Amino acid sequence: MFIHVTQARYIEDYKVYLCFNDGAEGEIDLATELYGEIFELLKDKKFFRHFTLEGHTLSWRNGADFAPEFLRENITRR
Repeated sequence: MFIHVTQARYIEDYKVYLCFNDGAEGEIDLATELYGEIFELLKDKKFFRHFTLEGHTLSWRNGADFAPEFLRENITRR
């Protein structure tokens, strides 16, 4: 099964609540993952919070995204 993000909701700071097509859901804090040139703009919390779901994962208008498998593996389940 290919993992897809089906829903995403901004929580605060660099935290997002995610739901996946396999039924998993939980919170992820991406604060420690924002390194590298493509992620520089995401360090601005106002920019970070304006993500969309594109290509089955979180995406930002500057082209930054995270693999859905990475997000799924690193959520804190509720």
